[in-house]
Amino acid sequence: MNCNNILKEECFKKLEDFINSLPDKDGSLIRVLHTAQNIFGYLPSEVQEFVAEKLDLPISKVYGVVSFYHFFTMIPKGKYPISVCMGTACYVRGSEKVLNDIKDFLKIDVGGTTLDGLFSLDCLRCVGACGLAPVVMIGKEVYGKDKTKNIKKILMEYKDREIKERTGGLL
Repeated sequence: MNCNNILKEECFKKLEDFINSLPDKDGSLIRVLHTAQNIFGYLPSEVQEFVAEKLDLPISKVYGVVSFYHFFTMIPKGKYPISVCMGTACYVRGSEKVLNDIKDFLKIDVGGTTLDGLFSLDCLRCVGACGLAPVVMIGKEVYGKDKTKNIKKILMEYKDREIKERTGGLL
């Protein structure tokens, strides 16, 4: 559930309910931040301030955790976040070319999000699937070797799926 402005109050309520349901708030910061990111899609300053207040923590501690761990983001991500592995095995087997193909196709750079909000692009150091190198993750789906050769086709399938969802299958 990604919150837009209309649902923001509802999202804060949902996060507050989650925090209130915790039997012990001490040591729960990372768990609360994961939940907040699942609710909001990212962790802007207002969400971090809310978490700090509800957990009775300094905002600096919340910000420190958010900025330290790579799985937290303060920037809105696309509906389908793309991560290209740039670890040694993937790099040697062509991940840089795959990354450039994605950048050219989507017209975004690493760290960017497409204007339609569908895709965001990041790199990571290792997925732990070196035998599939080069590896690309789209959301939780892992694509390796032969499939990444057709990365543009894979991205078009996501775009087509989105069009069908938005039009109720009429297109």
